[in-house]
Amino acid sequence: MFYDLAPVTRNLLIANVAIFLLQMLWPDILVPLALWPLGGGYFQPWQIVTNAFMHGGWMHLAFNMYALFMFGGRIERLLGTRNYTIYYFVCLITASILQLLWLRFVEQEFQTPTVGASGAIFGLLLAFGMLWPHERLIVFPIPAQIPAWLFVTGYGVLELVSGTTGWMPGVAHFAHLGGMLGGFVLLQYWRGKLPVKPKRRLMR
Repeated sequence: MFYDLAPVTRNLLIANVAIFLLQMLWPDILVPLALWPLGGGYFQPWQIVTNAFMHGGWMHLAFNMYALFMFGGRIERLLGTRNYTIYYFVCLITASILQLLWLRFVEQEFQTPTVGASGAIFGLLLAFGMLWPHERLIVFPIPAQIPAWLFVTGYGVLELVSGTTGWMPGVAHFAHLGGMLGGFVLLQYWRGKLPVKPKRRLMR
């Protein structure tokens, strides 16, 4: 089943697991590759991308990789390899940027690094909700199937409320929102709904 996955999704799974194993063997790798807040002395531009391949533990890795496994391949087959790769990295970059801005201008006392693929994963969730809005999902602990658009919308609202109120501290809520925002803008661009139209539309 793993080898039947779309190639970029499979390679992202391999890369995330391999880098996490390297992280376990060499914990100091977090210093140059995690996403550090601006102005703290540790930030480097490449961290905007590299932090998405670091994780805070096995459970953190497992949840993200499960979501990538469940949603990534289907989205990749629809968008195509090239555009799926662009989409994934746009989401993780916008996730990192929004998280940096939040820590710089709002939550300035929070100076620990951010790690994880969650920003890109939330971008994939957003894409699934937009591309298959009426797909029925079973979400624990809700004892009924709910449409994908409602799941994604509810999750986004929960992240916004959690991030602005301080509920569920220690979670990079604005990285999650940044991934969703980047994904939404890019999908709208590909649909031709922004003023600048792409050379080729992916979806009609």
